[in-house]
Amino acid sequence: MYRSAFLNFGKNYGLDESLLADIYQEAFLAIRKHAISGKLDQVKSSFKTYLFGIGKYMIFDLLKKEEKNVSIENHMHLIHDSIEEIQVDLNNELTQEQKLLRTFFKQLGKKCQFVLTLFYYRGLTIEEIVESTDYENANTVKAQKSRCLKSLKQLINR
Repeated sequence: MYRSAFLNFGKNYGLDESLLADIYQEAFLAIRKHAISGKLDQVKSSFKTYLFGIGKYMIFDLLKKEEKNVSIENHMHLIHDSIEEIQVDLNNELTQEQKLLRTFFKQLGKKCQFVLTLFYYRGLTIEEIVESTDYENANTVKAQKSRCLKSLKQLINR
């Protein structure tokens, strides 16, 4: 029932459809194992959310193993104008603002952490979040994201 939605979700990670179909099957087998062992009794999310969560981590594991990097050169438009050089700070130390954000982010509820992580860290669109979770529609996700950002801002500005 969720195969085509999962394949569309997986395409965002640059994987081909046959590989995504294999991952989908593996995720289903993992859920079957969890059902047999009784672990599904403890799951509070919808079946679709659970399936996509397992599949997502399988995708991440695969990408990590392959150390998959996407070349941006293929997507750049070459022009003859001078291009401003971008400085990248390779220092892994967090700024004071990043430390504050991390501290207050941990104080948010799990749902808020989940939605904000999907949107800002994973880069999913509102529609992709609807497809991969048990939220009913885009308006619900937008409202949840808005409430979460408001809560985060309130925590920071205390």
